Amino acid sequence: MKDKTIIIKKVVKKAHAEEHGGSWKVAYADFITALMAFFLLMWLITMVSPEKRARVAAYFKHFTIFSESGQSFMDKSSELFNEAGESSRKVPSEMQGNYNVKPEEFRAILGQAINEKLNDIKDQIMIDVFEGGVRIQLVDQEGKPMFESGSARPTPLAQRILAVIGDSLKYMPNQIAVEGHTDSVSFKKLNYSNWDLSTERALAAKKELEKNGLNPSNLTKVAGYADKEPLIKEDPSDPRNRRISVILLFQKA
Repeated sequence: MKDKTIIIKKVVKKAHAEEHGGSWKVAYADFITALMAFFLLMWLITMVSPEKRARVAAYFKHFTIFSESGQSFMDKSSELFNEAGESSRKVPSEMQGNYNVKPEEFRAILGQAINEKLNDIKDQIMIDVFEGGVRIQLVDQEGKPMFESGSARPTPLAQRILAVIGDSLKYMPNQIAVEGHTDSVSFKKLNYSNWDLSTERALAAKKELEKNGLNPSNLTKVAGYADKEPLIKEDPSDPRNRRISVILLFQKA
């Protein structure tokens, strides 16, 4: 017994958390912070009006670090668009092909211009985005026609609307179609029908747009559809079926 040596070994077990340290907590905190920042950004975007979003998008499309240094975002964006969202910079014809606005952006810009300049008659203007373009429709209302009865002569009401639309289209490089539509009330005039009337009204609208800046080379179609494509299908005689459609075409990406 005297020759034996007793050795006592003390083993200290480390806690599981100590083996990994606290780095996972830091990573998790960073993840939560980034997630909160992302949702905050999404919320802020939804709170911004479409007109201002269009201004921001237009700014970054034209942004360059090689010229006009020292300007802030608000300074440069105010050069591109005014508070109404309308273009305030004169774009040379050779640069028109570079001015690329998305359908939703154009609808927002035109919608703001209508609110500013045509607020009293904006219920007679319909704007919708469809696959391939933006459709702007000028519709009649009872007692508020776009053209004189049975004639292709635009009323002052139509001239006001077409002036704002033409001004908004003049720097757009997109192809444009103009269509005329009538209601189902037929003409008793000899050798003259709703086909003739709708076509002549489309041509008259086209001339008003050109008078207000529309580039004629962008026109791809001017046509009349008589009463074959009513807006109010359940009532073909509804005055709203008498309308002019101006279609801005966008190429698919």
